[in-house]
Amino acid sequence: MSDDRSGSSAGLLLAFLAGAAAGAAVALLTTPKSGREMRESVALWARRSGLRDAVSRAVQASRDAFDAESDS
Repeated sequence: MSDDRSGSSAGLLLAFLAGAAAGAAVALLTTPKSGREMRESVALWARRSGLRDAVSRAVQASRDAFDAESDS
């Protein structure tokens, strides 16, 4: 029973992260800025937020959850 919960928890976390990323993308893309300003803002935000590290952790967590499910 605990295996089912860990699988659903990982799925829930992944869904939450995907929703947060989609919301952030919509917010960024709907602001009234020029293309250059937007690219600079996104690049600055990505550097400050550690986005690359967060994506790497999310991908690894997804792989671990998938491996755990396929081993069961």
